[in-house]
Amino acid sequence: MNFRMLTLAGLGLALAGCTTSGPAKNAIEARWNGQPAGAFFAKFGPPINDSNVGGATVYTWRGGYKTRAVAATYEELPNGKKGKMLTRGRTEYLRCEVQLTVSPDYNIRGIRTVIDKPGQAGGPSYCEEFLGGA
Repeated sequence: MNFRMLTLAGLGLALAGCTTSGPAKNAIEARWNGQPAGAFFAKFGPPINDSNVGGATVYTWRGGYKTRAVAATYEELPNGKKGKMLTRGRTEYLRCEVQLTVSPDYNIRGIRTVIDKPGQAGGPSYCEEFLGGA
């Protein structure tokens, strides 16, 4: 039983070290995969945490703090009048948290979004806007 657990743990670590050669899933990956991690940290600030996984280092970065006001929406009546309130106005507190998998030569191999907010009106998410330059 212990041998199976060790084998599965070793296989998990081996797979964690693998990279994919497929297309980028979002603007963040398109912008930062293959780039030096130093350039990312110089632009956005230092990571809050790091850990070694296999032969790579996983850095946790958090930032991009911002507040966004979302206006109330109303039912539209004929003649351009406003009807019943559908959603209340609110303030959203935005931040972005990502985990960067960095190779031993200090290049970014993968970025996983941990905390993010969806974009407004179906647009890109906040992290994609902030980190991807959208």
